Amino acid sequence: MDIVKSIRKGQEKGNFRRDVLFNKLEFTVRQFPEIINKKIADAIKVTILLGRYLHFYDDTHHHKPDLFEKPDALKIVYQRLNNQLGEESYVGEWYTVDQACIDQFAQVTGDQQWIHTDPSRAKNESPFKTTIAHGFLTLALVPLLTGSTDPKNNLYPEARMVVNCGLNHVVFPYPVKAGKRIRARTRVIKLVPMKRGLEVIREVRVEIENSKRAACITEAVLRLYF
Repeated sequence: MDIVKSIRKGQEKGNFRRDVLFNKLEFTVRQFPEIINKKIADAIKVTILLGRYLHFYDDTHHHKPDLFEKPDALKIVYQRLNNQLGEESYVGEWYTVDQACIDQFAQVTGDQQWIHTDPSRAKNESPFKTTIAHGFLTLALVPLLTGSTDPKNNLYPEARMVVNCGLNHVVFPYPVKAGKRIRARTRVIKLVPMKRGLEVIREVRVEIENSKRAACITEAVLRLYF
């Protein structure tokens, strides 16, 4: 008797219970040829292994995991940062971008455009009347300006490891003239709990002394592992 007839027969008798259905299904599957059963078993094994593989390498979820399953350190950091969400949490020290700094960056990157490296020509031909820093130089200074390179000023001491995952976007609203001082202001704008840690997205605004326009605005993405 095939499984469809078995189900219909059970319905006619008014005995359509889950346990009966499963028993009939198990009995019917056992009647399948051995080669079919083997293919089904192999397919199930592949599905299980693939699921484990994807589960192992998937660090993030679209839904928010239960933080109470995480280490205490993660909960402490999450609560602290969540309380500060959207608020300015760091203001760095002033840093002078002099011509020597600009020239060194030009030498390393190969960008020797006169607006950066020729003060005399810039004075006569540039609308800024002086040389200006490369936009990427300002961006490269973000770790220094935010204190991320200072081992004595660890912003996340509870984390076992902090990984720089890149930037969401970058804009350079106004150039930094040679000799000007800049500093960074940061605020956490988003927290994304992960299976093994926490993703922190910080807005970094690099301001120029005595200027209403920022030199650089970006979103830095960090992952904290506990």
